[in-house]
Amino acid sequence: MKLKNKVAVVTGGARDIGRAISVKLAKEGAKVVVNYNSSETEANETIKEIESNGGEAVAVQANVAKQSGIDDLVDKTKAAFGDRVDVLVNNAGGLFARKTIEELDEAFYSLVMDVNLKGTVFVTQAFKPLMSKGASIVNMASQAGRDGGGPGSVLYAASKGAVMTLTRNWAKELGPQGIRVNAVCPGMIATKFHDDFTKDEVREKVAGLTPLRREGQAAEVADLVAYLASDEASFITGNNVDINGGLAFS
Repeated sequence: MKLKNKVAVVTGGARDIGRAISVKLAKEGAKVVVNYNSSETEANETIKEIESNGGEAVAVQANVAKQSGIDDLVDKTKAAFGDRVDVLVNNAGGLFARKTIEELDEAFYSLVMDVNLKGTVFVTQAFKPLMSKGASIVNMASQAGRDGGGPGSVLYAASKGAVMTLTRNWAKELGPQGIRVNAVCPGMIATKFHDDFTKDEVREKVAGLTPLRREGQAAEVADLVAYLASDEASFITGNNVDINGGLAFS
Protein backbone atom coordinates (compact mmCIF):
# COMPACT_ATOMS: atom_id res chain seq x y z
CA MET A 1 0.00 0.00 0.00
CA LYS A 2 1.98 2.91 -1.37
CA LEU A 3 -0.06 5.59 0.43
CA LYS A 4 -0.89 4.00 3.74
CA ASN A 5 -2.05 6.52 6.37
CA LYS A 6 -1.70 9.44 3.96
CA VAL A 7 -4.43 12.00 3.29
CA ALA A 8 -5.35 12.73 -0.32
CA VAL A 9 -7.63 15.33 -1.87
CA VAL A 10 -9.00 14.75 -5.37
CA THR A 11 -10.86 17.63 -6.99
CA GLY A 12 -13.48 16.50 -9.46
CA GLY A 13 -13.11 13.09 -7.87
CA ALA A 14 -16.64 11.76 -8.31
CA ARG A 15 -16.70 10.37 -11.83
CA ASP A 16 -14.67 9.18 -14.80
CA ILE A 17 -10.91 9.65 -14.31
CA GLY A 18 -11.52 11.41 -10.99
CA ARG A 19 -13.42 8.43 -9.62
CA ALA A 20 -10.75 6.02 -10.80
CA ILE A 21 -8.10 8.14 -9.08
CA SER A 22 -10.09 8.37 -5.83
CA VAL A 23 -10.65 4.60 -5.76
CA LYS A 24 -7.02 3.83 -6.60
CA LEU A 25 -5.57 6.14 -3.95
CA ALA A 26 -7.88 4.59 -1.36
CA LYS A 27 -6.80 1.09 -2.38
CA GLU A 28 -3.23 2.21 -1.82
CA GLY A 29 -4.13 3.16 1.76
CA ALA A 30 -4.90 6.87 1.53
CA LYS A 31 -7.79 8.58 3.28
CA VAL A 32 -9.47 10.35 0.39
CA VAL A 33 -11.47 13.56 0.13
CA VAL A 34 -13.64 13.16 -2.97
CA ASN A 35 -14.54 16.65 -4.12
CA TYR A 36 -17.43 17.27 -6.50
CA ASN A 37 -19.44 20.23 -7.72
CA SER A 38 -22.77 18.94 -9.06
CA SER A 39 -22.21 15.17 -9.30
CA GLU A 40 -23.59 14.25 -5.88
CA THR A 41 -24.97 10.87 -6.94
CA GLU A 42 -21.69 9.89 -8.55
CA ALA A 43 -19.74 11.11 -5.52
CA ASN A 44 -21.80 8.94 -3.18
CA GLU A 45 -21.30 5.98 -5.49
CA THR A 46 -17.55 6.59 -5.41
CA ILE A 47 -17.56 6.67 -1.61
CA LYS A 48 -19.52 3.39 -1.51
CA GLU A 49 -17.02 1.74 -3.84
CA ILE A 50 -14.11 2.90 -1.70
CA GLU A 51 -15.75 1.75 1.51
CA SER A 52 -16.68 -1.61 0.01
CA ASN A 53 -12.96 -2.16 -0.60
CA GLY A 54 -12.18 -1.32 3.04
CA GLY A 55 -11.05 2.24 2.35
CA GLU A 56 -11.89 5.53 4.03
CA ALA A 57 -13.25 8.55 2.21
CA VAL A 58 -15.59 11.52 2.46
CA ALA A 59 -17.44 13.39 -0.27
CA VAL A 60 -17.22 17.19 -0.17
CA GLN A 61 -19.29 19.45 -2.40
CA ALA A 62 -17.39 22.56 -3.44
CA ASN A 63 -17.07 24.65 -6.57
CA VAL A 64 -13.30 24.95 -6.94
CA ALA A 65 -13.70 27.69 -9.53
CA LYS A 66 -14.66 30.03 -6.68
CA GLN A 67 -12.56 31.02 -3.68
CA SER A 68 -15.47 30.47 -1.30
CA GLY A 69 -15.79 26.91 -2.54
CA ILE A 70 -12.06 26.30 -2.16
CA ASP A 71 -12.11 27.64 1.40
CA ASP A 72 -15.03 25.34 2.20
CA LEU A 73 -13.16 22.36 0.74
CA VAL A 74 -10.13 23.08 2.93
CA ASP A 75 -12.26 23.48 6.05
CA LYS A 76 -14.13 20.22 5.46
CA THR A 77 -10.91 18.37 4.67
CA LYS A 78 -9.43 19.50 7.98
CA ALA A 79 -12.62 18.54 9.82
CA ALA A 80 -12.54 15.06 8.31
CA PHE A 81 -8.85 14.16 8.44
CA GLY A 82 -6.93 16.84 10.32
CA ASP A 83 -4.46 19.54 9.38
CA ARG A 84 -2.25 17.50 7.05
CA VAL A 85 -2.58 16.75 3.34
CA ASP A 86 -0.03 14.48 1.69
CA VAL A 87 -1.45 14.21 -1.82
CA LEU A 88 -3.33 16.82 -3.85
CA VAL A 89 -4.75 15.82 -7.22
CA ASN A 90 -6.03 18.79 -9.23
CA ASN A 91 -8.36 16.85 -11.48
CA ALA A 92 -11.40 19.14 -11.77
CA GLY A 93 -11.80 20.47 -15.30
CA GLY A 94 -13.76 20.27 -18.49
CA LEU A 95 -14.18 21.15 -22.13
CA PHE A 96 -17.83 22.16 -21.66
CA ALA A 97 -18.45 22.70 -25.38
CA ARG A 98 -16.64 22.83 -28.69
CA LYS A 99 -16.60 26.39 -30.02
CA THR A 100 -14.88 27.96 -33.00
CA ILE A 101 -13.14 31.31 -32.65
CA GLU A 102 -16.26 33.04 -34.00
CA GLU A 103 -18.39 31.42 -31.30
CA LEU A 104 -16.22 32.35 -28.31
CA ASP A 105 -17.42 34.90 -25.79
CA GLU A 106 -16.22 36.22 -22.47
CA ALA A 107 -18.60 34.11 -20.40
CA PHE A 108 -17.39 30.88 -22.01
CA TYR A 109 -13.77 31.97 -21.65
CA SER A 110 -14.30 32.54 -17.93
CA LEU A 111 -16.07 29.19 -17.49
CA VAL A 112 -13.25 27.17 -19.03
CA MET A 113 -10.36 29.10 -17.53
CA ASP A 114 -11.88 29.41 -14.07
CA VAL A 115 -12.39 25.66 -13.69
CA ASN A 116 -9.31 24.36 -15.48
CA LEU A 117 -6.68 26.94 -14.55
CA LYS A 118 -7.90 29.27 -11.82
CA GLY A 119 -9.16 26.32 -9.79
CA THR A 120 -5.83 24.52 -10.05
CA VAL A 121 -3.92 27.63 -8.99
CA PHE A 122 -5.99 28.58 -5.98
CA VAL A 123 -6.75 25.06 -4.75
CA THR A 124 -3.01 24.47 -4.64
CA GLN A 125 -2.44 27.78 -2.88
CA ALA A 126 -5.07 26.92 -0.28
CA PHE A 127 -3.76 23.43 0.49
CA LYS A 128 -0.07 24.32 0.41
CA PRO A 129 0.03 25.29 4.13
CA LEU A 130 -1.14 21.75 4.98
CA MET A 131 1.61 20.11 2.93
CA SER A 132 5.13 19.38 4.10
CA LYS A 133 8.25 17.48 3.04
CA GLY A 134 7.29 14.33 1.16
CA ALA A 135 3.96 15.66 -0.09
CA SER A 136 3.00 15.40 -3.75
CA ILE A 137 0.84 17.42 -6.13
CA VAL A 138 -0.45 15.85 -9.34
CA ASN A 139 -2.14 18.12 -11.86
CA MET A 140 -4.39 16.95 -14.67
CA ALA A 141 -3.16 18.32 -17.97
CA SER A 142 -3.89 16.82 -21.39
CA GLN A 143 -2.42 15.81 -24.71
CA ALA A 144 -4.35 18.85 -25.95
CA GLY A 145 -1.93 21.01 -23.97
CA ARG A 146 0.88 19.71 -26.20
CA ASP A 147 -0.75 19.56 -29.64
CA GLY A 148 -3.42 22.29 -29.40
CA GLY A 149 -6.39 19.94 -29.18
CA GLY A 150 -9.09 19.10 -31.66
CA PRO A 151 -11.51 21.43 -33.45
CA GLY A 152 -13.33 23.82 -31.13
CA SER A 153 -11.21 23.07 -28.08
CA VAL A 154 -8.85 26.06 -28.15
CA LEU A 155 -9.61 27.32 -24.64
CA TYR A 156 -9.47 23.83 -23.15
CA ALA A 157 -6.11 23.21 -24.83
CA ALA A 158 -4.78 26.60 -23.77
CA SER A 159 -5.82 26.04 -20.17
CA LYS A 160 -4.14 22.63 -20.10
CA GLY A 161 -0.99 24.07 -21.63
CA ALA A 162 -0.98 26.61 -18.83
CA VAL A 163 -1.36 23.82 -16.27
CA MET A 164 1.71 22.15 -17.77
CA THR A 165 3.69 25.36 -17.42
CA LEU A 166 2.68 26.04 -13.83
CA THR A 167 3.59 22.41 -13.03
CA ARG A 168 7.15 23.09 -14.13
CA ASN A 169 7.30 26.36 -12.19
CA TRP A 170 5.86 24.94 -8.98
CA ALA A 171 8.33 22.06 -9.13
CA LYS A 172 11.08 24.66 -8.87
CA GLU A 173 9.33 26.73 -6.22
CA LEU A 174 8.20 23.90 -3.96
CA GLY A 175 11.04 21.45 -4.52
CA PRO A 176 13.30 23.00 -1.85
CA GLN A 177 10.46 22.37 0.62
CA GLY A 178 10.37 18.69 -0.32
CA ILE A 179 7.06 18.93 -2.21
CA ARG A 180 6.94 17.33 -5.65
CA VAL A 181 4.72 18.62 -8.47
CA ASN A 182 3.94 16.64 -11.62
CA ALA A 183 1.15 16.46 -14.18
CA VAL A 184 -0.34 13.73 -16.31
CA CYS A 185 -1.31 14.34 -19.93
CA PRO A 186 -3.95 11.84 -21.02
CA GLY A 187 -4.74 11.23 -24.66
CA MET A 188 -7.92 9.49 -25.78
CA ILE A 189 -9.34 7.90 -22.62
CA ALA A 190 -12.69 6.08 -22.70
CA THR A 191 -14.78 8.35 -20.47
CA LYS A 192 -17.98 10.38 -20.57
CA PHE A 193 -15.84 13.33 -21.65
CA HIS A 194 -15.43 11.78 -25.10
CA ASP A 195 -18.92 10.29 -25.06
CA ASP A 196 -20.17 13.88 -24.86
CA PHE A 197 -17.71 15.77 -27.04
CA THR A 198 -16.08 13.41 -29.55
CA LYS A 199 -17.81 11.70 -32.47
CA ASP A 200 -17.60 7.91 -32.63
CA GLU A 201 -15.87 7.98 -36.00
CA VAL A 202 -13.22 10.33 -34.63
CA ARG A 203 -12.62 8.07 -31.65
CA GLU A 204 -12.26 5.06 -33.94
CA LYS A 205 -9.83 6.93 -36.16
CA VAL A 206 -7.69 8.06 -33.22
CA ALA A 207 -7.64 4.55 -31.74
CA GLY A 208 -6.55 3.21 -35.13
CA LEU A 209 -3.68 5.70 -35.30
CA THR A 210 -2.51 4.89 -31.78
CA PRO A 211 0.35 2.35 -31.72
CA LEU A 212 -1.49 0.29 -29.10
CA ARG A 213 -4.63 0.42 -31.29
CA ARG A 214 -7.10 1.31 -28.55
CA GLU A 215 -8.34 4.02 -26.22
CA GLY A 216 -6.95 4.23 -22.72
CA GLN A 217 -8.90 3.42 -19.58
CA ALA A 218 -9.49 5.68 -16.59
CA ALA A 219 -7.92 3.07 -14.31
CA GLU A 220 -4.69 3.29 -16.28
CA VAL A 221 -4.52 7.03 -15.68
CA ALA A 222 -5.26 6.42 -12.01
CA ASP A 223 -2.36 3.96 -11.77
CA LEU A 224 0.00 6.63 -13.09
CA VAL A 225 -1.35 9.26 -10.69
CA ALA A 226 -0.93 6.89 -7.74
CA TYR A 227 2.66 6.21 -8.74
CA LEU A 228 3.52 9.90 -9.06
CA ALA A 229 1.85 10.58 -5.70
CA SER A 230 3.81 7.86 -3.94
CA ASP A 231 7.31 7.73 -2.49
CA GLU A 232 8.24 5.37 -5.33
CA ALA A 233 8.43 8.52 -7.48
CA SER A 234 10.44 10.43 -4.89
CA PHE A 235 12.94 11.87 -7.41
CA ILE A 236 10.39 12.79 -10.07
CA THR A 237 9.15 16.36 -10.19
CA GLY A 238 8.37 18.97 -12.84
CA ASN A 239 7.30 16.36 -15.37
CA ASN A 240 4.24 16.38 -17.63
CA VAL A 241 3.86 12.66 -18.18
CA ASP A 242 2.14 11.47 -21.35
CA ILE A 243 -0.35 8.60 -21.22
CA ASN A 244 -1.72 8.18 -24.72
CA GLY A 245 -0.76 4.74 -26.02
CA GLY A 246 2.13 6.16 -27.99
CA LEU A 247 0.05 8.52 -30.14
CA ALA A 248 2.20 11.54 -29.26
CA PHE A 249 5.57 11.95 -27.64
CA SER A 250 6.89 14.80 -25.52
